[in-house]
Amino acid sequence: MRARVGQRVPVVVQSRGRRRTGARVLWVCAETVVTCGVVVLLLVVHQLWWTNQQARAEALQQVRVLEREWDISPPSPTSSGSDAGSPASTASTASPDSASGPSSTSSTSSTGASSGGPAPGATRTAPSAAFAVLRIPRLGLTVPVAHGVSKRSVLDKGYVGHYPGTAAPGRTGNFALAGHRNTHGEPFRYIDRLARGDVISVRTRGATYTYRVDRILPRTAPRDVGVVRAVPRSIVSPSYGYDAPGAYLTLTTCTPEFSSAYRLVVWAKLVS
Repeated sequence: MRARVGQRVPVVVQSRGRRRTGARVLWVCAETVVTCGVVVLLLVVHQLWWTNQQARAEALQQVRVLEREWDISPPSPTSSGSDAGSPASTASTASPDSASGPSSTSSTSSTGASSGGPAPGATRTAPSAAFAVLRIPRLGLTVPVAHGVSKRSVLDKGYVGHYPGTAAPGRTGNFALAGHRNTHGEPFRYIDRLARGDVISVRTRGATYTYRVDRILPRTAPRDVGVVRAVPRSIVSPSYGYDAPGAYLTLTTCTPEFSSAYRLVVWAKLVS
């Protein structure tokens, strides 16, 4: 059949505007995803790399300052042995990843405690300047020790924190410390590599004390305050710990890495 003269044949014309709008939406979405990815990547780099660089530099500088002062002005005979204040009667643990840690009888304020973390808890106290230098030859670690387990004032500066209420270095009781497992200098990142017999030294203005690693508690709860008591014994896993008084050193941090779910504990005994 022939179309009638003058009859119009309908023509469908696709809109280019709709295509352009759809392409623009997809492009904006792609740019947003890429931007978010870059921001997240920068945050990760800052947390895992830059905070470590800053904290390690500050911690090493503090070690140099302390040892330079001690070498220039050694203590008088009457002042030796009073480097860290009075010995503790009650223990208090903190988490390396928390500002105050577990309350008790730190690091880990986070043991941390990564981490670096927090380990068992401690009461909130104002930290003071670094008063000792901790060395662990097996790990190639040299780090200052300061009073308290506050993240901002101590642990995030790359220092190791001294649990409030625990003994002074070299004294009878439990000299308990917390440190980050990850980020902010992560001084205790590799303490899981320590083995029985490894040497740990603590230098103060008055003396240098040597401890040897004796026992390791691979995992315990963040609130296991027993691990930092004067005679340390886990209240979560009672088979780990001691029964008699002695001069102990306790290291606490978070475990597993990049988590603050549990605490890793290393105990050492004073040998000289």
